[in-house]
Amino acid sequence: MSRLTVNIDNSKTEKIVLEVLQALGLNYEIDAAENSGNIQRPLNNAELAFYKRLKKSFEEIKLHREGKIKLKTIEEVLAELS
Repeated sequence: MSRLTVNIDNSKTEKIVLEVLQALGLNYEIDAAENSGNIQRPLNNAELAFYKRLKKSFEEIKLHREGKIKLKTIEEVLAELS
């Protein structure tokens, strides 16, 4: 077993990381002593771009599960790259 410590200063980012950990079925702990300050800062451009891409990906997965869109197969993605 490995232990990974991540310091997160933004509650939005924390929520995203927790959702990813839950989706992967991983166990995690939140250190409440450090979490009590919960200082928020605006996302920088790289964080905002990552957040938007991740949010769009989850929305596409939801729509695919509902049968509203069809996602590309790996073969289609690889064909686009070549």
